[in-house]
Amino acid sequence: MVKTEEAKQRVAELRRQIERHDRLYYVEAAPEISDAEYDRLYRELQDLEEQFPSLATEDSPTRRVGGEPLSEFVSRPHAVAMQSLDNTYSAEELSSFDRRVCRNLGCEQTAYTVEPKIDGVSISIRYENGSLVQALTRGNGVEGDDVTVNVRTIRSLPLRLSGPNPPSVFEARGEIFMAKQKFLELNEARQDAGDSTFANARNAAAGSLKLLDPKAVARRPLQVLFYGCGEVRGLDLHSQWQLFERLREFGLPVVDGAAQAKGIDEVWAAVEELAGRRAEYTYDIDGAVVKVDSFAARRRLGGTAKAPRWAIAYKYAAERALTRVRAITVQVGRTGTLTPVAELEPTPVAGSTVARATLHNFRELERKDIRVGDQVEIEKAGDVIPAVVRALTEKRSGQEKPFDQPSRCPSCDSEVVVSESEVAVRCVNPACPAQIRERLRHFCSRGAMDIETIGEAMVGLLVDNQFVQSPIDLYFLSEADWQRLQKFPGLGEKSVSRMRQAIDKSRDNPPWRLLFGLGIRHVGSRAAQTLIEHFGSLEQLAQADAESLQEACDVGPAMAESVVDFFASPANRELLKQLRQAGLNMESSSSADRSAKSNSVFAGKTCVLTGSLESMSREEAGERLREAGAKVTGSVSGNTDFVIAGDKPGSKLDKAKKLQVPIIDEKKFLQLLEQPEDSSHNQDSDNGAEEERQNQSQQGELF
Repeated sequence: MVKTEEAKQRVAELRRQIERHDRLYYVEAAPEISDAEYDRLYRELQDLEEQFPSLATEDSPTRRVGGEPLSEFVSRPHAVAMQSLDNTYSAEELSSFDRRVCRNLGCEQTAYTVEPKIDGVSISIRYENGSLVQALTRGNGVEGDDVTVNVRTIRSLPLRLSGPNPPSVFEARGEIFMAKQKFLELNEARQDAGDSTFANARNAAAGSLKLLDPKAVARRPLQVLFYGCGEVRGLDLHSQWQLFERLREFGLPVVDGAAQAKGIDEVWAAVEELAGRRAEYTYDIDGAVVKVDSFAARRRLGGTAKAPRWAIAYKYAAERALTRVRAITVQVGRTGTLTPVAELEPTPVAGSTVARATLHNFRELERKDIRVGDQVEIEKAGDVIPAVVRALTEKRSGQEKPFDQPSRCPSCDSEVVVSESEVAVRCVNPACPAQIRERLRHFCSRGAMDIETIGEAMVGLLVDNQFVQSPIDLYFLSEADWQRLQKFPGLGEKSVSRMRQAIDKSRDNPPWRLLFGLGIRHVGSRAAQTLIEHFGSLEQLAQADAESLQEACDVGPAMAESVVDFFASPANRELLKQLRQAGLNMESSSSADRSAKSNSVFAGKTCVLTGSLESMSREEAGERLREAGAKVTGSVSGNTDFVIAGDKPGSKLDKAKKLQVPIIDEKKFLQLLEQPEDSSHNQDSDNGAEEERQNQSQQGELF
């Protein structure tokens, strides 16, 4: 029986270890232990806190994702006002700022810091005696929304400051954001799940931070970096550069690439250097912030009610272009969401030609007042997604035509429904041809059932000629249907035979692909894998209630409700019977299969794919690895066991070399997939893996 004092000491030690490993993993990208070992520490801490409730304090790592959904956010005052910065796009105005500073300080030149300006959401996080107690948004600068429960879910943020003697009060100020790649993955997952996408990474971060359910926030890839402070007690700070040092000592992640500069010439050189490195940042930066380094000098300079006189933001101009809106069309998604799209005169922007740009939703279209015939300014949001910035209203001729929100579906002419809880406008007719096409396209896509012979044109042919009204109809096409298909232009016996074989082959796909292919709202590919792993089969999943669904990892209330509603439908219960009759795989791997996995070289290993493979797609390679018992991730870290490198690998290969992670080419990868690992020689295998790592440190790559 563990005594209270022993438990208290062990809890303190476990928290220190977990906080350290969180920092190594989320901040420094250099983990020292495996996921399994981390989970073991985490579970031990959970068990002790359950056994000794008095030890379960609010700054425990186990409290990151706890708490019930909020009914609303409460506004609270800032101890020190959060001012905004004056902006400039001009080198001359930057020089004028320097002249004003020097004139008011009575000096010829002064010392500055130059920092990247993160395009995120400003946040003030208050620590008292080292423990996180409050997080406020900027709000109106005087008071902001209390988002403490949501901010606590950010894994890169320490719940307690490092060090033995933290100040009695320390307010760290910084920016909450989403990395570029994580934003794209989130939008892709939302699109796959039938949800609306975000316009840019900043909107995604802001929207995530204001969700009322902390568990939903925890599933969003939010990060935070710090660059300033508010109220501070019990700590003397004299300069911005010293503040950076203290932030790092406290274990708080700090902005990358800050530089010291003496005088305007060095400031301008640092601003230009940051601009040149802009593409290297994993997150969006939209400028450089120039700050007087000395805090004493800042106090002398003071500020206005809106902004300090000791800092200025030099904004980098996004690459933009002017074009004209030829038309506004409406796309109907597989869940019935109507999305307005601007059809543009083709224009080069940031290295590619843009001819279409989503307008996201009709509320956004109305807010920006985009009209057919308008000249518009466009850019690539986050240098990736084409976006219409604004209409040039001053250039209107009077011939431009507003586009009204449709009251009927453009595909089936059914009345549309405007949701009160979201901005979506939906067609709720399940027989809508556009929805049928999109559902079939999604079902056959590479990420779902991967029926490669059925592309966009074939989807249109099958739906428009009433071969299928539902994806399940693919498995019940008659001989007469196949004969009829051969007579369409561009087809023939061979191409129809290949399509038939691809459909038959898809029956053996793992059940998560089938679940994802069904297109249940909010259920993306990763969620589908999680659900099948948890419940074992589609039949078991169909019988689950909302409570048991939320016991599965990464399943929130919205997804649980969507799954329950889907399988509660009589039509979808009938669909399950049809899937079984069609011979599709609806159960996860048997115990024998799992035993076979455990003998694979890749079993239990963390793998990353980079570059293109000749023998299979990246998606297929990932599926082969998962079948072998591997965990496939998208980024390289010290916890990665293997990197599989194809042709034209990206930066992941460079990081793998830097971290001395074994690199496998395609030939070796295929060999290892077929090579079982003898479980009776685990020690030899471990020694071999270590030898491979040592060899790589000398040779650079493992081939």
